[in-house]
Amino acid sequence: MSAADAELDPIIHVPTRLRIVATLATLSAGDSLSFSRLQQLLDLTPGNLITHLRKLDEAGYVTSVKSRGNSGSHTSVHLTNEGRAAFDRYSTALRRLIDP
Repeated sequence: MSAADAELDPIIHVPTRLRIVATLATLSAGDSLSFSRLQQLLDLTPGNLITHLRKLDEAGYVTSVKSRGNSGSHTSVHLTNEGRAAFDRYSTALRRLIDP
């Protein structure tokens, strides 16, 4: 196993979680997406998205904020600073694997 292999974060490396983190990383720091928009962009079922978000939340990589309004509840998801740093490390390690 190369040094770059060891640096590939197993939390992010799962394809669906990689797609979630990569999507959220395109936003400016502090910005968020609604749960439903993230689900739509990634074409995931609600249960699948919830499962992967829970794992990312446990790692401290994302947070979700639930709010209630006149039109019902709304959940927004954003990448934490720790999640952004983890994705940057992951991306760097992946680039080293691709172009040593």
